[in-house]
Amino acid sequence: MPFMETPDNATAPEETPRTGIAAQDWATASTEPNYHAAVVDLLGALAYGELAAFERLAEDAKLAPTLADKAELAKMASAEFHHFERLRDRLTAIDEEPTAAMEPFAKALDDFHRQTAPSDWLEGLVKAYVGDSIASDFYREVAERLDSDTRALVLAVLDDTGHGNFAVEKVRAAIEADPRCGGRLALWARRLMGEALSQAQRVVADRDALSTMLVGGVADGFDLAEVGRMFSRITEAHTKRMAALGLAA
Repeated sequence: MPFMETPDNATAPEETPRTGIAAQDWATASTEPNYHAAVVDLLGALAYGELAAFERLAEDAKLAPTLADKAELAKMASAEFHHFERLRDRLTAIDEEPTAAMEPFAKALDDFHRQTAPSDWLEGLVKAYVGDSIASDFYREVAERLDSDTRALVLAVLDDTGHGNFAVEKVRAAIEADPRCGGRLALWARRLMGEALSQAQRVVADRDALSTMLVGGVADGFDLAEVGRMFSRITEAHTKRMAALGLAA
């Protein structure tokens, strides 16, 4: 999930005057039952993603080669847990039970993390920088169609915490020291891209309210052509991140 980002991660379209749901606040927009359900799903997925990221970073800290690196990962884990708390509190504030909202997404996200468990420190950094940022890009795209209150929260928990430079610095230095690891990490990043997109598609397909919102059935959601453009923007941002790491996409 989202915490390592660089300025090139903004994949959403240029700002345009907001209409429909995007021009409303939560109190007004949530009177539409399907939209309400879609937002609960979205917040549930985000909340579990942040909780899983916290757990994963705490585990990955064991792979850190130095005490300073271990402390940096602990700081990142703390930021993820704070994001989780904000989402949990928001679900409670709109009279939704956070655990129930997160439960439908637990297996898919756990499967993703199990299938993409890093074997070493560098793979962990690449996963955090590249893999989690793909999810962040997706949620930013969705945020453009949300009511103003929900949009502000989603963008806040995806906010750049400045840790992207840490990953880039460590990975580039490792490749300089041993150019052979570049090929291995490039293959790893491509695998992460494929797994992340497949996992996102499975989650959306299983949740009617979310899928309806994405293809335009709720308020100002995406139409099918826009979904294609959205994934093109996400792929372009991924290519830029790979270049920042010194890896071929």
